Amino acid sequence: MIRGDRIFGSVVIVIALGYILSARGIETSFMSDPVGPRVFPYMIAAVMIVCSLVMVLRPDPEADWPAGPMLVQLAIAFGVLVAYAYAITPLGFIVPTAFASGVLCWQIGGKPVRAAITGMGLGIGLWVLFRLILGLGLRGLPAGWGF
Repeated sequence: MIRGDRIFGSVVIVIALGYILSARGIETSFMSDPVGPRVFPYMIAAVMIVCSLVMVLRPDPEADWPAGPMLVQLAIAFGVLVAYAYAITPLGFIVPTAFASGVLCWQIGGKPVRAAITGMGLGIGLWVLFRLILGLGLRGLPAGWGF
């Protein structure tokens, strides 16, 4: 893992530097806020570089990789997250979020009924937060269903 951490850290540093170079091309208007469209990517890249330098200079010792049932659990979680990304546009925010968070809650040891209730609560609660409180243009349900 030591060599892997160093390689990964080096690759992320290169990506962060590319991120900085692309952010240099962003034009700012005279009325932008202090953390405008150019400063924010710089801040993200700086955090990426600091974290990557830690990985390069102080890598973790060799780690045990998961095997057997844990790999199946990871594959299920990965599949749920990929399906979530594809389902959120046609189905809106609430249904895919409720399903994905319910499945992930169940995977980490929750009981099925509680996981389903948690999923529904997260789907609706996050939609209320993003749409009604923060004012984001987020469609809650599929097109034509009213929200």
